[in-house]
Amino acid sequence: MAIFYMQISSIARSTGRRATAAAAYRSAERIRDERTGKLYNHIRRRDVLHAEIFLPSQFDGVAIGWARDRERLWNTAERTEKGYNSRVAREYQVGLPVELDPAQQVALARAFSREIAERYKVAVDLAVHAPRPGGDPRNFHAHLLTTTREVTPAGLGARTGLDMPPVERHRHGLPDLRQEFVNMRERWATLTNEALREAHVAARIDHRSLAAQGIDREPRPAIPLMHLKMEQRGLRSELAERLRAEYRERVQMRQERALASAATKHVAPEPRGAQSPVSNSLPVVNPEEIRRQAVEAWLRLRSQEAQRTGDPSREPAQGKERTGQERDAREPEQHAQSDLAL
Repeated sequence: MAIFYMQISSIARSTGRRATAAAAYRSAERIRDERTGKLYNHIRRRDVLHAEIFLPSQFDGVAIGWARDRERLWNTAERTEKGYNSRVAREYQVGLPVELDPAQQVALARAFSREIAERYKVAVDLAVHAPRPGGDPRNFHAHLLTTTREVTPAGLGARTGLDMPPVERHRHGLPDLRQEFVNMRERWATLTNEALREAHVAARIDHRSLAAQGIDREPRPAIPLMHLKMEQRGLRSELAERLRAEYRERVQMRQERALASAATKHVAPEPRGAQSPVSNSLPVVNPEEIRRQAVEAWLRLRSQEAQRTGDPSREPAQGKERTGQERDAREPEQHAQSDLAL
């Protein structure tokens, strides 16, 4: 199954890294750093399938020897940057589909390197690596080490690509840095899928997130390479253990939510018009009905009292005196309200 993998990072002095050391390690060559005098020798590596330097097409057939020589190129990059925390190189690490044969993998990596060199006018130092003995046999990958500045016949010029200052990007009408990252990821996915299609392989990769793809699954934990190497040497990595534990916890929570949602869907809906147990056990109190009953009781009481005493003035009024009855009825209604208040 083809898997999308792209990691874009930087080679910066603030982290103690050097472009000369990175280039020597990735290409399995011997490079001496002119600033420090240190020699980086990795010629014993046997997992480098291909190494090549790409320049913008404008230099095809042009004598620009310093940029085509790996040691001179990266010493120039180190010498151009003056700051103690300068970014001296940019790296794109991509996973190569195991479904492709080695020649097709190298062709895919070369195509992407050529596009980056042309897009940003930089030098791209490509190194294609095979899986190491004892490692994951599917781990075919490529390192694209690029300059952070444009290549010119005289040396390196202004910053470009992902290292261009935001003000300059805006001035040239370029998308912001976040969108540029997305564009590069999308372009790698497109090139890879084209290579898979030409090789008559049905598998495809997608640069988008799982949520954007409509896949309801937790992304697997990304363990830093340094900590994976620690575990390979038999050492314990608390960070790797914590990341895996958090991943298992997220998976468990997602499963519990799915079970709860399924259980909710299977609960029968309450029939229309049905009352809750609480409403069945408690009588419904209607204040208007209580007032009406109180008025009627008061009128009956007055009628009985009038018949007993023989006082016709205490009889309930009839006809035109109906307003009096209404007036007399106000008093018991007020008493009824007072009783309710109590």
